[in-house]
Amino acid sequence: MAERKAFLLRLDPSTLAALQRWADDDLRSLNAQIEFLLRRALQEAGRFPRLASPPPPSDAPDGFA
Repeated sequence: MAERKAFLLRLDPSTLAALQRWADDDLRSLNAQIEFLLRRALQEAGRFPRLASPPPPSDAPDGFA
């Protein structure tokens, strides 16, 4: 797994509460939800580096799609 960097993020309480509710609804941790949203925003803006090949689906056996 890639190295993770920790950093402090300051949010106003209403934004934090809304993100936590969304994370709860999606069964993610708050950290995972924020990372998911940042990655999606980067992809939509065309700023996320493309992988050489996409990783295999986690629910399929190796070699099967």
